[in-house]
Amino acid sequence: MCDELNWDVEGWRSSPAAALEAHFHHVAEAQMTALPFYQPHMPIKACGFQLFEGQWVGAMLTPWMLELMVLPGPDQQWPRRQVGTRLALTFPAGDMAFRVGELTPELHYVACSLMSPLDPHLNAEQAITLAENSVSLALSLPVRRDAPVNMSRRALLRGKVA
Repeated sequence: MCDELNWDVEGWRSSPAAALEAHFHHVAEAQMTALPFYQPHMPIKACGFQLFEGQWVGAMLTPWMLELMVLPGPDQQWPRRQVGTRLALTFPAGDMAFRVGELTPELHYVACSLMSPLDPHLNAEQAITLAENSVSLALSLPVRRDAPVNMSRRALLRGKVA
């Protein structure tokens, strides 16, 4: 038996990065700072948010985790799903498992954990670079090493490279 979905998660007209950072600062102060894996030298930073197929995709770096996140884009409505529900999404880099999350009714998202807790050997600069590169990798075209390739000039000029 399926639960009926409510279509009431409105898309973001511009990047949700600032709102995510503000809310994760609040989460950090209210719930996370006393935990043993909290790394106070790490920033709270929304990295690389961009529109991809009409959705906002980016990485969220906090002192306790790194996640790839997807939020609805401009002129979109998402169904409000139960927090914790799992979804599989296909990116150019491959299939990835996401979970539904919500910081506020306006900040309803899906996230894929990339590192939790964070590696204690990472410094802040490395972590930001990792977050930005994670978004780029997720949205990069896949490379197939098993595809036959005809590299002759004649084939290339005729459009018969593969």
